[in-house]
Amino acid sequence: MRGVAAGMLLVLTAGCTAGEEPGMGSTERTEPSSPSATASESETVTGSPDATAQPTAPPGRLAADLRQATWDDDLGAARRLVEQGADVNAKDDTQQSAYLIAASEGRDRILELTLRNGARVNDKDSFNGTALIRAAERGHAWATGRLLQAGIDRDHVNNLGWQAVHEAVWLGEPTREYVDTVRVLVAGGVQLDRTALGQGLTPLEMARSKGHDGQVATLERARAEAPADPDALLLRAAAEGDPDSVAMALRHGADLETRDERRRTPLLLAVTEDRVAVARLLVAMGADPDAVDHQQDTPWLVTGVTGSVPMLEALLPADPDLTITNRYGGVSVIPASERGHVEYVRRVVQTPIDVDHVNDLGWTALLEAVVLGDGGPAHQEIVRILLDAGADPSIEDNDGNTALENARRLGHDEIARILEQAR
Repeated sequence: MRGVAAGMLLVLTAGCTAGEEPGMGSTERTEPSSPSATASESETVTGSPDATAQPTAPPGRLAADLRQATWDDDLGAARRLVEQGADVNAKDDTQQSAYLIAASEGRDRILELTLRNGARVNDKDSFNGTALIRAAERGHAWATGRLLQAGIDRDHVNNLGWQAVHEAVWLGEPTREYVDTVRVLVAGGVQLDRTALGQGLTPLEMARSKGHDGQVATLERARAEAPADPDALLLRAAAEGDPDSVAMALRHGADLETRDERRRTPLLLAVTEDRVAVARLLVAMGADPDAVDHQQDTPWLVTGVTGSVPMLEALLPADPDLTITNRYGGVSVIPASERGHVEYVRRVVQTPIDVDHVNDLGWTALLEAVVLGDGGPAHQEIVRILLDAGADPSIEDNDGNTALENARRLGHDEIARILEQAR
């Protein structure tokens, strides 16, 4: 059997560019990175669909355009095509559908679109591989978690004799993305003791042979004795920043949304302590970014208090509610502006958050940056960022004062100058 597997790998490797190995910047599959070379004549792809595509287009044309939109990561085009009836499961000559492409290429938003529009979760590619195997091979942790949540066969074996966890280890790299992916697979309860055809190694043995220390640590932790109280372990590990123990707790049945005595979820604890690796894992497993604790904080709202941009990025795939408010009636950009979190404000205004939201104290983010800030360089820059993002400087506080009038009153001369120039 080793000889057969080795022969398969030689065929696979022949499709890689010079200096590449399967899984090292390429893939185990021989399908092209674009469908243009193999699409049938009746479905020749000429580029991404435009907004004028007609609903009367033939099904084959719509499906081909949807696959191209997925390659291009064009969510808008993909949505229009799905609305027009494009089949997310329709395959080209290489047995790839929009759904399967989204999984392998990390097109997370389009993957979600396909799952919500009839994707056959356990559909297979030309290697008899599932979307989970494809996502794990490429180190797409969020997609891996999303597919597990969708009920995909977590232990399916492809025609190379590999499960998703084998591909994540053997064809992966010693990077954060692959460590995250293995953690998600562990948390999702995948089988860990099966040997892969060809190598004859378990995932842990594979990781050791590859020298992938991060994956080794995760897989070794997964072998530990089951915890007596998985929920307690989950809460403690989330607060302490131990993602391997988080994965192990979830594997043994911990409630993803369990609460501590202050009604804080594991994700909220991770955000509060800025445990970004833990948050990435919890988000991939479906943790709620809007779960409210005893004082009306949520994981998303707390990012505005801590000002952690990496944490903000970790939570965005969970699609947090940007309109949710804290106990003062404010959205996350308001406390961030007050506290002088420049880079957070710079990043969060790129989302659809309302920069002119008025909290219960009568203040916008701009007013808080002026009234509660110290007038120094950080708050000056935040004022510039908010103005550039379209913040309205004419909004008055509860006393009838604008940001400019408050800046003058407080002696924040540089901020007053910036606001004067904005008039």
